[in-house]
Amino acid sequence: MNPDTDFSIRSFLGGFDNNFTYLITCSQTGLQVLIDAAIELEKISKYIINHPLAILITHTHSDHIAFLEDYKKAYPKMQILGHPKSNKFSNKKNFIPLNDRQIVNIGVLKFNIIYTPGHFYDSICYQLKPALFTGDTMFVGRTGRVISNKSNIKHLYNSIYNKILTLPMNTRIYPGHDYGHIQSILLSDNIDNSPLLRAKNFDDFKYRMNEYEKNRNIGS
Repeated sequence: MNPDTDFSIRSFLGGFDNNFTYLITCSQTGLQVLIDAAIELEKISKYIINHPLAILITHTHSDHIAFLEDYKKAYPKMQILGHPKSNKFSNKKNFIPLNDRQIVNIGVLKFNIIYTPGHFYDSICYQLKPALFTGDTMFVGRTGRVISNKSNIKHLYNSIYNKILTLPMNTRIYPGHDYGHIQSILLSDNIDNSPLLRAKNFDDFKYRMNEYEKNRNIGS
């Protein structure tokens, strides 16, 4: 637990591709919140001390919601928070659609909702100061990729450069996959570590992304 915060973050690694699920516990009330459903419930359940109030979905690529039905069955009152146009949630019970820049209070935890399309159309980052849960929008050492259906490099550039990189430099990034040399990183250090976060403009970013794809190592 960070002594400067009112919550603790426990990370769980596994899933289909070194995915993370995060369990956030309020130090004042004991209330708990999950980020993504990427990890088998049996690896997490012993750390859940109460019925989780909510699960916050960073985007609906299948690896990030792989075990959502298991979570819902175990915790039927748990609310599901995500993008209003996420087609996999349109008829889901307990689904709460979110607005960009909305503030969501869960117990005493205050989440700032930041729409960050690019890697996927329904990508959301969740800011719980000083933490930022970035899903596949930003990893340690790089941004997310834009090779799948409903991804868009211009949208990703805007999400990275006009939203995430405007946040305080002491923001700590908690990504959706363990693709870097460490599991979590300060935003300032990530900029130093990644050429993709130091582009001069969109054309430069597009060039750097193309170079990254040419030289990408599988699994990174």
